[in-house]
Amino acid sequence: MDLESVKRHLEKKEGTEIALSIKSMPSQVYDSLILYGLHIDLAEPGRLICSMKVPPRLLNTAKSLHGGAMASLVDLVGAAAIATVGPPSTGVTVEISVSYLDAAFVDEDIEVEAKVLRVGKTFGTLNVEIRKKKTGKIVAQGRHTRFLGLLSNM
Repeated sequence: MDLESVKRHLEKKEGTEIALSIKSMPSQVYDSLILYGLHIDLAEPGRLICSMKVPPRLLNTAKSLHGGAMASLVDLVGAAAIATVGPPSTGVTVEISVSYLDAAFVDEDIEVEAKVLRVGKTFGTLNVEIRKKKTGKIVAQGRHTRFLGLLSNM
């Protein structure tokens, strides 16, 4: 791919149909775009299991679940799992890593399991696994650390 092709691929031009559609979206639409259709199957302190069918809106050009969507699931479900152990804030992501091990395709049922490893005064760490619900085959594994903020002594 030449440099002009790369530029055309990454830059979305003003006045195009997609640009007009994107500009009309409300703020903070990203989480809803990722989470729409997600169901909580199990919630207990320090652990969440959720499931969803892979929707067409989250596919990459290879027609499989986009890596960015999987990283977002690690982030968003991970934050929710932190909330199950009761810190005053779910904080912000300071580190996230995802290993992509397999592909998931449109309408395939996936399961997202988040397990809190530790919540301290300022940081929380957890593992998140995305797997095919039918076979249990792991699609992606994530490690996630969140800064929970400093608690005031006042």
